[in-house]
Amino acid sequence: MNAALQTLRSTFGLQAFREGQQAAIERLLNGESVLTVFPTGGGKSLCYQLPALLIDGLTLVVSPLIALMQDQVSALQARGIAAARLDSSRSAAEVRETYAQMRSGELKLLYVAPERLQNERFLSLLKGLRIGLLAVDEAHCISEWGHNFRPDYLKLAQLARDLQAQRVLALTATATPSVAEDICRQFGIPAQNHIHTGFYRPNLALAVRPCRDSEKLPLLLRALQAAPGEASIVYVTLQQQAEQVAAQLQSAGIRAWAYHAGMKPEVRESIQNAFMAGEADTVVATIAFGMGIDKADIRAVYHYNLPKSLENYMQEIGRAGRDGGASRCELFACPDDIRVLENFTYGDTPVPEHLDALIGHLLSLGQTFDIAVYDLSNHFDIRPLVINTVLTYLELEGVIAGTGPFYSTYQIRFELPQAQLLQGFDPARAEFLQRLFASGKQGRIWLTLDVTEAAEALGEPRERLLKALQYLESQGSISTQVKGVRQQYRRLQLPDLAELGARLGQLFVRREAQSLSRLQQVLDYAADTRCLPAQLCGYFGDELAEPCGQCSSCMDSGPRTLPDQADTPLSAAQQQSIEALIAEQQAALQHPRQLARFLCGLSSPATFRLRKHSAYGSLGAQPFQRVLEEVERRLGR
Repeated sequence: MNAALQTLRSTFGLQAFREGQQAAIERLLNGESVLTVFPTGGGKSLCYQLPALLIDGLTLVVSPLIALMQDQVSALQARGIAAARLDSSRSAAEVRETYAQMRSGELKLLYVAPERLQNERFLSLLKGLRIGLLAVDEAHCISEWGHNFRPDYLKLAQLARDLQAQRVLALTATATPSVAEDICRQFGIPAQNHIHTGFYRPNLALAVRPCRDSEKLPLLLRALQAAPGEASIVYVTLQQQAEQVAAQLQSAGIRAWAYHAGMKPEVRESIQNAFMAGEADTVVATIAFGMGIDKADIRAVYHYNLPKSLENYMQEIGRAGRDGGASRCELFACPDDIRVLENFTYGDTPVPEHLDALIGHLLSLGQTFDIAVYDLSNHFDIRPLVINTVLTYLELEGVIAGTGPFYSTYQIRFELPQAQLLQGFDPARAEFLQRLFASGKQGRIWLTLDVTEAAEALGEPRERLLKALQYLESQGSISTQVKGVRQQYRRLQLPDLAELGARLGQLFVRREAQSLSRLQQVLDYAADTRCLPAQLCGYFGDELAEPCGQCSSCMDSGPRTLPDQADTPLSAAQQQSIEALIAEQQAALQHPRQLARFLCGLSSPATFRLRKHSAYGSLGAQPFQRVLEEVERRLGR
């Protein structure tokens, strides 16, 4: 640890470790695997950045947050540390340069998105290297019991074994005891190496404000006007709502901006930069905002809508007061918010018949096959994330094996006249290149080439075409752009399709029930008059020695009653609209669940083009299950 302390001071400019950091780093330097559960802003990243400089081999950091990767790599490079990242924003030339740095042993830290680990070429390169440390950020994503499950994370534990990683560091800010146990089991982390520093942050004053929807804006305005100029985040559920609330705040003289995933990347970046620079005081955002944002002086976080889980809530309020200064976290507790969140959950569960058809289709494609998730999503009316989950489970069960993604289409711009380019090759190679270019479709600037179709037309291996294009680009003779990503697989076995479909169907039903249960836990938290931090600590397996003394429960000992959830039976007009939609016999609305989702305003791949239909979302205020039961009754199901 003497070397670690010296590195802490000389390289990172810090004088002492924060709570939990030293214990984690010491065990990693001893060659042990570790799980760290630190609150948001608790210094998790140092736990792999510092050991990376002291252990042999490459430290591979898996993170789903591109913004975090960008910020951390830039900061490390500014300190003279050899760090790089591979994610969807990297160009082909940047990827090749990073690969060269990996081969030379120059890199100490490499950040990758989990999807990169499906690339066979990348994995082949990794297997030839010494992986001194595999760091898995947002490790709760590995657990099917977690609140933010990501299919690609499920394969990380096996990957750690395949790569013979010397040690693993799993990091998260939100792990319940069952999720922590699952992470430790999958990565082989000893129970004593589960290091958590407690979830209570005394500088955060938590409050629950029971209210109806119409009361939210006045509550928010009063709170923001009472602390003018302070940096605040307001979390909402829907993108449209972010725009509306931000506009209402602006009209009241507050420097507020909306932020959501539907905006263009450059617009989101400009808003984020304005907030970081203090040019915008308040950001009204969906949960897309805040991941990886390192702004220490956020003084307030408001939940205009209920969060979808206590884990999400803990993560989001954790963005307040990272500088240790007093900060407020207010939750506007309106039970009517639950309906929209419930409907999101129902929208992810696939129609059983569609799931069976998808599995049957995949296993009928032959011993080797490739697919585009987007195409499958549209054909079977299953959301892309669910398609990816199915593919991952088929891999984990040994039914298929992924061999990596590839791009189906290359756009080529010639930097030299074709005749001059061909002069540099012997006649046989020049003739091959001439045939290759002739198989594409020439536009004004770009030649568009479907590589798979070209390989078949030319009678050549696809790999030869790709090597030729890569060589020409490396020589500066052409520039390329790629699109149309497809995933390659090998079929390993043909199981009983009915049994497999039923088992995967039950998986999605169970996940739906878990998500609904988490929503109820949020309502229970809001209604419970016990100390709010004590409730949260208890949920995450921690214990607060005594009430905080500053939350709304501690400050107001009276009862807290949430408004009743609005519940209006289906009107005669609504029932008639269901009947009319059924009578239309829309091809994309043949199943009761498709009809119910459509009526509740839940878009799906097959119904995207119908979103302007008058019935779309017409029953959005009704519970999904009520609409589904009515549709099934009318269809005689």
